[in-house]
Amino acid sequence: MKDVALIDELVQKNKALKAEIAKVIVGQEAVIDQVLNSIFSGGHALLIGVPGLAKTLLVNTISKTLGLDFKRIQFTPDLMPSDIVGSEILDEQRNFKFLKGPVFSNIVLADEINRTPPKTQAALLEAMQEKAVTVGGKNYPLQKPYFVLATQNPIEQEGTYPLPEAQLDRFMFAVKLTYPSFQEEVDVVKATTQDITYQINPLFTGQDILNYQQLIRRIPVADNVIEYAVSLVAKTRPNEASATDLVKEFVDWGAGPRASQNLIIGAKTHAALNGKYSPDIEDVKAVATGILRHRILKNYKAEAEGLSIEEIISKLL
Repeated sequence: MKDVALIDELVQKNKALKAEIAKVIVGQEAVIDQVLNSIFSGGHALLIGVPGLAKTLLVNTISKTLGLDFKRIQFTPDLMPSDIVGSEILDEQRNFKFLKGPVFSNIVLADEINRTPPKTQAALLEAMQEKAVTVGGKNYPLQKPYFVLATQNPIEQEGTYPLPEAQLDRFMFAVKLTYPSFQEEVDVVKATTQDITYQINPLFTGQDILNYQQLIRRIPVADNVIEYAVSLVAKTRPNEASATDLVKEFVDWGAGPRASQNLIIGAKTHAALNGKYSPDIEDVKAVATGILRHRILKNYKAEAEGLSIEEIISKLL
């Protein structure tokens, strides 16, 4: 019964949280829902959108409302692993002292992650996976909760280093940001061209978020929901017997087992945030596109016919 009360409390706090975010961010409800789902699930998110869609402002606002430390790293071609992780220096007593890099924060915004070489990307991805970094043979744990929200610009691919599929798989969600509607853009222009500042109130603490993450892990899931998630992921693999004709024709590579795990955790979080005490198949469907989008590799035939990953996923659902 205690968990039921905690879920009810989470629903109310989530409503207040979204109202607080809405003071600064106009629209983008689906994006905010996926980022919050990722945070309460304990996952990382990749935000894909053209410049000027307030990705940095969104992440900064969310971190303030959650009462978490926030650091932004602008990824550039000359960024070194030590620039993000930190490095050892000699102090006045000629002892080595570790200077922490910006990766030591609760929420790290990795801006334009595809602009930096693989070595630096790998340093961040180790921190994401291990929740710790290794420098000079010593292991330094990162403070919890810990989230990486990375951004990627889908245009301007010259001089970029696309994330390999194995590294993309580390992100729970890939969230697509689109242009605002006409009315939303009018509201944005009104709000940002006047001398108005909004007071953002923190509604959570780091410990609250860790407690809610543990609560979500405890939520029971029916076997048929798990079987649906696993069979959905299996259908994305062109070499599996369960693959549809569409997948066999247009997909080069499907999603791995991490996708099945993320579908269930994401469905649990989606259910909890909507006041349900156990997820059903509809909750799996609600999070499927964001979780599968970056894990399915379409082939040249799909490119030639202008078939998007989202269309393939919607047909599978």
